[in-house]
This record gives sequence, structure tokens and C-alpha cells, in this order.
Amino acid sequence: MPDVDVDVDVVVVGAGPAGSAAAMVLARAGRSVLLVERGPFPGSKNMYGGVVYPRILDKLLPGWWEEAPIQRWVVRRATMLATETQALTVDYRTQAWAAPPYNGATAYRPDFDAWLASKAEADGAQLLCFTTVTGLLRDVSGAVTGVRTDRPDGDIRARLVIACDGVNAFLAKEAGLAGPTDPSHYTLGVKETLALPKHVIDERFGVRGREGVDIEMVGCTGGIPGGGFLYTNLETVSIGVVLKLPALAAQSRRPEDVIAGVKAHPAIAPLVDGGELKEYSAHLIPEAGWSMIPELAGDGILVAGDAAGLCLAAGIWLEGVNYAIASGMLAAEAAVHALSRSDTSAEGLAGYRRRLEEVFVLRDHRKLRRVPSLVLGDRVQRQYPTLACNVVERLFRVDNPDPKPGLARIARDEVRRAGVRVRDLAADAWAAARSFG
Repeated sequence: MPDVDVDVDVVVVGAGPAGSAAAMVLARAGRSVLLVERGPFPGSKNMYGGVVYPRILDKLLPGWWEEAPIQRWVVRRATMLATETQALTVDYRTQAWAAPPYNGATAYRPDFDAWLASKAEADGAQLLCFTTVTGLLRDVSGAVTGVRTDRPDGDIRARLVIACDGVNAFLAKEAGLAGPTDPSHYTLGVKETLALPKHVIDERFGVRGREGVDIEMVGCTGGIPGGGFLYTNLETVSIGVVLKLPALAAQSRRPEDVIAGVKAHPAIAPLVDGGELKEYSAHLIPEAGWSMIPELAGDGILVAGDAAGLCLAAGIWLEGVNYAIASGMLAAEAAVHALSRSDTSAEGLAGYRRRLEEVFVLRDHRKLRRVPSLVLGDRVQRQYPTLACNVVERLFRVDNPDPKPGLARIARDEVRRAGVRVRDLAADAWAAARSFG
């Protein structure tokens, strides 16, 4: 471990995407910054792979795609409504996403996070690994003045702390910015990484070279509110589920049993057949969106990334890394401004929230604030996949010698069969229109 300068302008806690982006901006502004990571290297505590949307890096790291450690560029995005035996999929593909500036990519988070942290180091940030922040330092007025660690040399003093310590948000809670944990605000993401030869993945998913596929699923979790996913990497696929925490705890099945059900689904089984299990991992995801965002600034402290609940789980949009990077960058900009004025009070740091409101970070969360409860509701999870699949099945089914029924009649019949009340269907349609429209 390197020698530590115990008096720095800013301590950034957590070397994930939010923390590394914050450290990069601070270092470039000439501020002394210490980036503290509890793992042996940045990304070591993160899940193996997933989809990232790194376009937010365009200005911070121009041409990032030439060196970022990505697996595949996503050129196909599919959303699947599933029952036990049916699947209705909206499958979109575009070659525009196969060339710069790209749209999304699959990546192994240990690789991606370590690369991003190395960029902060190159700009002058000091990275300190194998170090767990155990609490906050405060002055007599209660303002945050640094952090306590588990290192033998102990405390690290700083003019400002940026808490990017992940979904549990320990520092935000200690600072009084976040309330007690509400389990209903979280899901558990559980994933298996399965090895398959590259040519097999290419053939099964209809891609070539570095092209990749992202499939999101609803209705595949056996009645537990949540969803499923399947991503292609170069020589592995990532398959898993996201399960609402209280509902998971209220029943007896284990998450790996739910994943086994997804892998056995007739629409998925041919894609993952023969895959060799390489890794099983799980982590909490802040899914409540707008309703769980804490106070973002206090005296001597800012909160960013998952610690701020900035993860967008809105049905057709499942994004987190881009919101983390953006919040880290904007927290650093607010910090630079506050430090230049020697005012790191909550009032002096209030520009952070204003910055978030001016860009996509809080605009998206506010606009889509109704979506998490809608998507995780019983009708979207259970009734609508059955309804949609049955409507399409009847539409395509040939029932000679009976004449073909009209679509309106099919829809009326299946709405009745699914037990969906028209007023509930209308209310959900209105909520979706207000959110996505």
C-alpha cells in the first residue's frame, strides 16, 4: 500500500464508476484527492459482467471506446414477456450501434472499473486499496472532516468527503442524509456466468465479431416480482434474475432455483445449452428510483452513485453505470466550486443537486418515478405477460373450419380470461403514457 497523505482536499470513498469519475474530475482541477477502495483492486467486489452505457464518457475521455475493456457492443436489444410455455419478444437490431460512438456494451465490471480508476490515477488521484472506511470524522459543529479506516494509521482528514460506497450507503446514513433501509426499495440481482465458445454464441444469437445481444425478460421469475436477463460476452453469457427483496424472503425458493427455471424456458434453453458455470454472484440493487433518493449534500459530504439510489430500473431502461459516472462527475464539479469558495457546508454544496437536475440524472428519475411500482406490480408481473402471449397466440393460430376472429374480440376474450379489470388496464396504460410519453 502506498504512503497516505493524511491531509487532502477530498476523500472519495469507493472506486466504482462514480468514485473514479469524481476522482478524475477533481485531479484534473488540481485538487489533491484520495480514492479509497476496500477491495484488492477497483471492481473486485462487483459482479462479473453486464451492460454498461458509457456514452457519458465522451467529454471526460474522448475516444474511450478505443481502449475501454468491453466484451461486445450491443446491437440487439430484446424485451420478452414470458409465461411458463410462451414468449412474446420485441427484438430490435441496428448496425448503427456497431460503430462509434456506440450505444451500449457488455463488460466485465472488474476490468471496466479497474480501467476507469487507472484513468483517475493517471490524472493525479491517489488510489488506496485494501482499505475499508469504517465511519466519518466530524468537527465540534458536526460537519464531516474526513473518514475513519481500518488501517493501522487510522484516520484520513479531508476538507470534503464524496461517498460512493455503494448500495448500502453506510456513510450517507451515518451523516443523516439517508433514512433506515426499506427492503421494499431493493431487489436482489443474481447471476450465473456460463462459458460457451465464441462461434457458438455468434451462431445462436445471430451476431458476428464484437456484436452483442441484451435480452430482458418479464414473467419468468415464478411469481416473484422482478425480471430476468441474458447478455452475451465474447466467450461467456451472463444469465440471471432480479428479485424483489421482501417477496423473495417470503417464499422458500432460492434464487438459483429461479435462474434454473429461466434457463429451462423453451425460449432460453437453446441459447444456453451446454454452458459451463464459471461464476455465481449476487448483489443488491436500488430499484425504487425517485422515491429512495436521499439528501445528496451535507456539511462536508456529498453522495453519488448507488449510494444515492441513482439506478434507473424502469422496465425498458435498466441502467446504472452511466448514472453513477454522471453523478460522480457532477459531485466533483460541485466540490471544486465549493472548495474554491472555502465553503463546504450543505449550502455551499447545494449546486450538486442543481447540476443533477439540469441533466438526465434527476430528470430521468423524476419523469419515470411511477415506473418501478408499475413494473413490479402484480399485473405487469403475472397478468399482462399471459394476456399478451395469449392474444398473439390466438391471432396467429389457424382454427379452420372456424372463421378468424377479429383482434378486438380476441383482446376482449383474453382480458376477461386473464382476470384484468378494464379500469386497472386503463389506469396502467395512463401511468405508462405519462411516464414514457
